[in-house]
Amino acid sequence: MKQHLNTAILTLGIIITAAILGNAWKKSHTPNETISVTGLAKQDFVSDLIVWSGYFSVKDLSIKEAYSQLKKDAGISKKYLIGKGIKDNEIILSSVDIRNEYENIEDENGKFVKKIFKGYTLSQTIKIESKDVNKIENISREVSELIDMGVNFTSSEPEYYYTKLADLKIKMLSLATEDARNRAEAISLNAKSSLGPLKRADMGVFQITAQNSSEEFSYGGAYNTFSKNKTASITVHL
Repeated sequence: MKQHLNTAILTLGIIITAAILGNAWKKSHTPNETISVTGLAKQDFVSDLIVWSGYFSVKDLSIKEAYSQLKKDAGISKKYLIGKGIKDNEIILSSVDIRNEYENIEDENGKFVKKIFKGYTLSQTIKIESKDVNKIENISREVSELIDMGVNFTSSEPEYYYTKLADLKIKMLSLATEDARNRAEAISLNAKSSLGPLKRADMGVFQITAQNSSEEFSYGGAYNTFSKNKTASITVHL
């Protein structure tokens, strides 16, 4: 009786072991029943926010005289911009930057001898943020008129942004996902197969570049701020 029981247990163990090994072999030899596709979406858009800045500077041996002139230049600059149609609350003036200027004196052998104080340079940045992109863009091109008014003004290139970028990104994710599914359906159709449920989805890189440019994409995602007309692109991996 005991021998029969041992035989039965051994037989059951062999059957279970065979089942486990058979299942493992089946899993290891089952072909990969997935396909991976990448969907792409592109969208042209026009920036709706402009940020432009410039600075004016004054140099004088007297810090008091320099500050007085800088204050006068700030008033001239602000009056000029308001006269061009910019609202007072769109104009942002920074704090005054003060630098002591020195000249290094060297001997005939090029060896440093001493420093000579040459005066103070005071500067102040003026910055404008506006949704009236075209108007600020034009002003940034004409601002050299301040030089004719006696203001030592240096202008920076305008920067362009889009305030509805979050909504645009969601829309493009949807389009890129649809594009990826269309690619997957094309593959499965030609393979005489059909699609099952989605197993995984990953968003790729989101890029913003200038329209019709050769601007290079970057691994971390390019973000162009120096072109008013832009192109956004995004990829989705399914």
